[in-house]
Amino acid sequence: MTLEYDGGAFSGWQRQAPGVRTVQETLEAALEKMCGHPVLVAGAGRTDTGVHALGQVAHFDTTRPRDPQVFRRALNVLTPPEVAIVDVARAPAGFNARRASWREYLYRILAGRCPPALDRQRVWHHPGPLDLDAMREASAWLIGNQDFSSFRSANCQSLSPVREVMRAEWRVAGAELHFSIRANAFLYHMVRNIVGTLILVGRGKWPPERFREVLAGLDRRQAGPMAPAHALYLARVNYGEEEEWRGDDPRAAVPAPGRAVPEGF
Repeated sequence: MTLEYDGGAFSGWQRQAPGVRTVQETLEAALEKMCGHPVLVAGAGRTDTGVHALGQVAHFDTTRPRDPQVFRRALNVLTPPEVAIVDVARAPAGFNARRASWREYLYRILAGRCPPALDRQRVWHHPGPLDLDAMREASAWLIGNQDFSSFRSANCQSLSPVREVMRAEWRVAGAELHFSIRANAFLYHMVRNIVGTLILVGRGKWPPERFREVLAGLDRRQAGPMAPAHALYLARVNYGEEEEWRGDDPRAAVPAPGRAVPEGF
């Protein structure tokens, strides 16, 4: 399945205690009604409470197979409006949604204007201007296979803090700044901690070189505060397919090349 959801309506992706509303539990309940047996759904990314998805990928097994589009139509009826099943397909043998080649997250920031009314739970409002060039310079040091302990939350359960970041780019999208970061995997709260630290650079409180020093220091206490969850989106998941250009669609989280920065940034 490929799906999108409003993370503000759920306590994250992963199933929790009974009565706690999560995306995984919601999908499993709907599939059990369809299939007549308990169904386990595995997702590519375990998004936190409040984090949205534009391109989450999940898989499930059933002993009562149906046409994939029957599943898609029925699931869009059986799930709440905060979840949309974009596509369903038969997976090849051995497929596991968790074994992605890379995942890409999108973070949306609205800077230098009044707070949004309609998108107040979709974008992080920053009241003052941000130095986009400085944030781009700092973000360049994220690229590569390295230890990201500086942006790892204390309760992260990953065995290793080493991750490979393939893309870390800022682009202008209308009145917003979009940060896209792609990696083979992410540590707990890694993206939000990175964005919160980059904002210190954008505000002029830190020079870009300070970001590099914090990354190399491997100490979370030296980094900036964690950015809020409501502006973060799991945008894309890839399983080794050849990448396809998707134009300048912000939902695709593909950075557009060489845009001018509008006045106010």
